Amino acid sequence: MAGRFTLAIDQGTTSSRAILFDDELVPVATAQKTFRQIYPRPGLVEHDPEEIWETVVATMRGALAEAGVGPEEIAAIGITNQRETVVLWERMTGRAVANAIVWQDRRTAPLCERLRSEGHEAAVTRTTGLLLDPYFSATKIAWLLDNTPGLRAQAEAGEILAGTIDSFLLWRLTGGAVHATDATNASRTLLCDIRSGRWSDEMCALFDVPMAMLPEIRDCAAPFGETGAEILGRPVPVTGIAGDQQAALVGQGCFAPGALKATFGTGAFILGTIGEEPVISRKRLLTTIGWQVAGRRHYALEGSIFMAGAIIGWLEDALGLIAGPEEAEELARKGDPGAGVMFVPAFTGLGAPWWDAGARGAILGLTRGAGRAEIVRAALESIALQTADLVAAMQEDGLAGAAVMRVDGGVARSDWVMQQVADLVGAPVDRPVVTETTARGAAALAMLGAGLVPSLEASAALWQRDRRFDPALDGAARAARLEAWHEAVRRVLSRPAGDG
Repeated sequence: MAGRFTLAIDQGTTSSRAILFDDELVPVATAQKTFRQIYPRPGLVEHDPEEIWETVVATMRGALAEAGVGPEEIAAIGITNQRETVVLWERMTGRAVANAIVWQDRRTAPLCERLRSEGHEAAVTRTTGLLLDPYFSATKIAWLLDNTPGLRAQAEAGEILAGTIDSFLLWRLTGGAVHATDATNASRTLLCDIRSGRWSDEMCALFDVPMAMLPEIRDCAAPFGETGAEILGRPVPVTGIAGDQQAALVGQGCFAPGALKATFGTGAFILGTIGEEPVISRKRLLTTIGWQVAGRRHYALEGSIFMAGAIIGWLEDALGLIAGPEEAEELARKGDPGAGVMFVPAFTGLGAPWWDAGARGAILGLTRGAGRAEIVRAALESIALQTADLVAAMQEDGLAGAAVMRVDGGVARSDWVMQQVADLVGAPVDRPVVTETTARGAAALAMLGAGLVPSLEASAALWQRDRRFDPALDGAARAARLEAWHEAVRRVLSRPAGDG
């Protein structure tokens, strides 16, 4: 192979991957390794930082070996990562002082509830764009400092560093030369003022996190240092970093205000680009930094769906109704759309715009004429209905009307579900040729940071569509379907809609 390549590190929740991209942002080689999920007690989720590091190095080397590419042909490295997960490590040695606390971990729920009851959430949201929730990084850092003997004193003496996974990897890759993060990861910590792009004195004081622990915040496309020669055989510059969902936003080329991307995995993450001025949501969506280049921040609204692909797994594993995703789609196509069956997948409550943790799932509208196909159809349709709710909430918050939604993730492979999304959102849905959009975004940022492309828009011009799904429902039919869905949701709420 000739030419120059960009290596994207995609460090996820259950595995680490490295993907090699050519100068047209086409993937040419991939390596992947899983690592342990550690569950000390119910509600607690941890990772071993050393395992993460080992899998990252192994996959970097593996991708080059698969492609038959030498390190001299790698122009740049980009990093994208599971967001909110935190690591604390020693400044002098780089040794992690405890397991990483994963974004899914709920151990700091009592602290979040106390801060909420004391009336701090409004200030937190105003400054950070986020909500008081254990999901985010700040309370995890505080918990580690307060529950590891002697650690807080070491941190206050400047001996301990803290960071999200990108920061830890960058520190290791550069041999301890660089302690930095990018604006997108910083914006997920509860410690960053999203308007200034700097760490907030007020938030660091509120969460009792010494600011000296925290990394320098840089652009997403910037010089982040060089890897040690021992990692790949020669130093390679790291020139791009972004959290996974923002990297997917970049990878999908969603740069214009109103542009939407949806990643349909186990759950689903939907981001809508706002522009260069943040909008604080009235629907309890998250306001986040979508990307930052040349000191200019671009913002996005973010909402998540708890159950997307997980619904298909439940139909297969818990109910035995299907043998896999292919059969689910086949049955959904056969199901009678006029049967009136509604499936509300509130297995762990409902998020935006309902925000009812006490809601529970239900299948409604059953008659003797409803069978397996109708139940499966309703279950898959609920993915599209939830998506429509989130997009409507974003538009009520001021997001420009969606011209198109770009999609990725495992569920995006289902033509039937994507057609339902188009019908119920009321906008075209585009599925790309390259579905590795998270890694593609990291590579695009690295290429920009290395000067290989003049702008992110230039990398977006390389984006190619596999298929477009145009809305086929008229306005009246769409409204009727959404009203039936909303009535079904109201029946499972633990409190009247709009309360609390």
